[in-house]
Amino acid sequence: MTSLLILPNSIVILHINMKLADDSVADSTRTGHQPAKIVLGSGDVTPAFEYELIGMHVGDKKKFTLPPQDAFGFPNPANFHTMPLSRFDKNIKMEIGSIIEFDQLSGQPLLGIVREIKDDGVLLDFNHPLCGQSVTFEVEIIQVI
Repeated sequence: MTSLLILPNSIVILHINMKLADDSVADSTRTGHQPAKIVLGSGDVTPAFEYELIGMHVGDKKKFTLPPQDAFGFPNPANFHTMPLSRFDKNIKMEIGSIIEFDQLSGQPLLGIVREIKDDGVLLDFNHPLCGQSVTFEVEIIQVI
């Protein structure tokens, strides 16, 4: 029996490990034992990521590296915002690199990374944490719909 081939517009269930240049694992669907679901052509992932999946079958594994522009892009200066310290609960420990979660009007969380702490406020970076980095992806195809 031949397994389905991944084509444009396929729905793909897969495990993904993301590694940085130093070989550290940035994220993995295996951590929570919950594979990802990607609808090709929907903008779920970049065109370069989709290109790497085209032609794969259920059970296939692949490792590929995407440069920043094809992975998570480059940081957008418009996504840096300074917020007054008075807007934060006194119990929040402010450190460079800390991630602070904000609630958006949609109910979705928005994560901001503390980049700088000043006397008058905190510089927060709302770009994706992996912006500006080459990322190595290790994928395993679980199902093709």
